Amino acid sequence: MNVPNFGPGTDPDTLRRWAQTVEGLGFDLLMVSDHVVITPDVAEQYPAPFYEPFTTLAWLAGITSRVRLGTTVLIVPYRHPLLIARMAANLHQLSGGRLVLGVASGWARQEFEALGVPFERRGRLTDEYLRAVRAAWGNEGDYGPGPIPIWVGGNSDAGMRRAVRLGEAWHPLRRTMPWLREAWDRLKTIADEERAAVPALAPRIMLRMTDEPVTGAGRRAGEGAIGQIVDDLDQLRAMGAEAVVLDPFDADPEDTRHPEKAWDALAAVAAQTEAAHTERQQP
Repeated sequence: MNVPNFGPGTDPDTLRRWAQTVEGLGFDLLMVSDHVVITPDVAEQYPAPFYEPFTTLAWLAGITSRVRLGTTVLIVPYRHPLLIARMAANLHQLSGGRLVLGVASGWARQEFEALGVPFERRGRLTDEYLRAVRAAWGNEGDYGPGPIPIWVGGNSDAGMRRAVRLGEAWHPLRRTMPWLREAWDRLKTIADEERAAVPALAPRIMLRMTDEPVTGAGRRAGEGAIGQIVDDLDQLRAMGAEAVVLDPFDADPEDTRHPEKAWDALAAVAAQTEAAHTERQQP
């Protein structure tokens, strides 16, 4: 589950209730987003307050016991790679090995400027920094955290190639099912070109449950009646997805004031998938 760690309805109590709901319903992974400076381009989509991901996940680790914790996605060029390596390693150790580090190169030009990071070099910096993070983790001692999975986001060919070279999983965000099927085939082609293994598939899709089915070619995965959502999950499972992150945020920050709607949708998905799992186990 992608838990909104931003917006007018988000506060420590809401984040606590989100974590308790996600873990209580039996979901495996709770993820949060990343922004450092809420510049106008960021605030237009993700207004303050915005809770920094490593700080938030460290706090949530202390009030959960089982659910894995992750970033969807950490903007790699915003932090020195040794700081990323240190914070991720410490969080992984303190949480009992529960961290998943989702990463990407970023998009908010004004935020890059505020941080003094060259926007035009964000792709190259991301590649360079991820290699440095892995190198730091490879040194036993201070940084030796055990294996931390890296999920590489990015819907472009550059993002896919980065996932093949540097990640355990490819983490595309909020697209249609036809797009995901075509892109998954494209990722396999890129892996062949790189002579590398195909990373796992771990997409982030919508969680937007409606009373009536959503029709039209633009319907995003995870959007529509509960039957459509469950069918999307079944299709992704058939494609080989090892994890699917559900995202309840659909552009309106005011929705963060009413998380109960998302919790109801999450409970419906949990019930439907549990019923389907039980049916598959029948002889």
